[in-house]
Parts: sequence; C-alpha cells; structure tokens
Amino acid sequence: MGFALTVARVRRGSAFLEGTMKHTTLRAALLAATLIAGGGVAWAAVQSGAGVYDASQLPAVQGTVAQYDLTPRGDVDGLLFEDGTEVHFPPHLSTEIVAVVKPGDKVTVHGLKARALPLVQAMSVTADATGKTVQDTGPAGGPPGGPGPHHFGPPPEPPTGGQPITAQGVVKAQLHGPRGELNGALLADGTIVRLPPPEAERLADQIKPGQTIYVQGDGFANNLGKLVLARGIGPSADKLTEIRMPMPPWHHGPGGEHGGPGAPPPPPPG
Repeated sequence: MGFALTVARVRRGSAFLEGTMKHTTLRAALLAATLIAGGGVAWAAVQSGAGVYDASQLPAVQGTVAQYDLTPRGDVDGLLFEDGTEVHFPPHLSTEIVAVVKPGDKVTVHGLKARALPLVQAMSVTADATGKTVQDTGPAGGPPGGPGPHHFGPPPEPPTGGQPITAQGVVKAQLHGPRGELNGALLADGTIVRLPPPEAERLADQIKPGQTIYVQGDGFANNLGKLVLARGIGPSADKLTEIRMPMPPWHHGPGGEHGGPGAPPPPPPG
C-alpha cells in the first residue's frame, strides 16, 4: 500500500514537471503580455529586461511597409502596412527605425496584437532582407526600462514648428492610437490627418473610408511623409467643423494658479 502510494505521488510529480516544462515559453509570452497590458509600472518591468528576454516569443506579424506613421512633432512612432495593419512603437525609436526600415521593406514585428483591430504594439521590428532588428529597451536618458511617452503618457502635444497646411482627398483608412483609440485618418495620397481622440470619435462619420474630406490645420510635409494636425475638417473648404483641441495638462480653471488665460506657465520640474 505504501509503495503504491509513493509510486502514484512520483507519477503526479513527474506529470506536473512535464507540464510545467512544456508551457514555459507560453507562460513567458503571456507574462509579458500581462505586464504590458497592466500599466506603466508593469511595462517598465518588461522593458528593463528587454536585453535579457527574447521578444521573439511574442506573436509575430509580417507585412510590407507602405509608409511611416507620424506624430504631430514629426517623430516616426509606427509603420503602416500595405494590408492596413498599424504597427505602434514609442517615438524614442524613431531614428533607429528610419535607419533600418524603409517603405517597401518586408518586416517581421514581434509584439501584442489587438483583439478587434489590425493593430500591433511592437517590442521588436526586424527588416527581413537585412536581418537588422530594432528592439524597445526604453528611452535613452530616462529611467532604466521606463516607458516612452507613446505608451502610457498623455497624447503628443501640437508641433512647435508646424506650418499652416491643408489637405484634401478620399479617406483610405482610419488611424488609431496604441490603446485602440480612434485618432485620425489616412488619405489615399498618404497624408496623415490627426485629431484628438474625443474629436475623432465625435466626427467618426466624416473620417470613414471612402469619405472625401478637406482639412486645414498645422503640420509638415517632408521626406518622411505629410501630416496635418486638424483645426478644421469637413467635406469642403467652406463647410468646416472646428476641432476642439485639448487644454494643456496644467489648465484646470479660468485663471489663477491653476492655469487659464493670463495664468503663469507651470513651474519647471523640481
């Protein structure tokens, strides 16, 4: 009886160990996904070990780059694939990505795929032809492995050096932020139109694929692409809806120490 009980315990222990070994890789990927989804602190924990952990354990998405995705400040913070997939990464990788990946390149991205949208939050991007890889290890000069502003911070501020600019064309696709929030549109000629997410939702019918729109605002056009941070949008230049821009983060009231017209700027960081 005692011998039989011992054998049964050994078998159960062996089965448990075998199951644990079989699922080690899957658990590592799920842990990374859970940490990334859990918030800035968890994402920092993943990034701080980015040089240790293998990003290739995460789901892989392959595609051909149609163009760069851009922020209102002119940083590259994503890739737009020919099949409509949006790939997001933090703006501090902008220089590395532009050096390694060009429009027309086939790439492999490891990261997290959205449930209902063709959207990927990248942890690494590899150019298939050269094998060169850019991996997110956190912004240079910041806390080790700290999250870039693209992931969990406030939305990018309007460009400081943008020029008045207009665009007109047919909407090819709607664009989204890394959390899946609607934040703009891609025109058939490759122009990127950005709106604050609340305004993009309010005007979602105007920026549906197939709609013809006219946009005026601030932005730029250079060798990376063309972007318009919309101030007004409509079917034509004489039928524009004004875009309500978000207030700066320090603006909490009509004036005084909490911000507002005539209020002093926020104090510098201590």
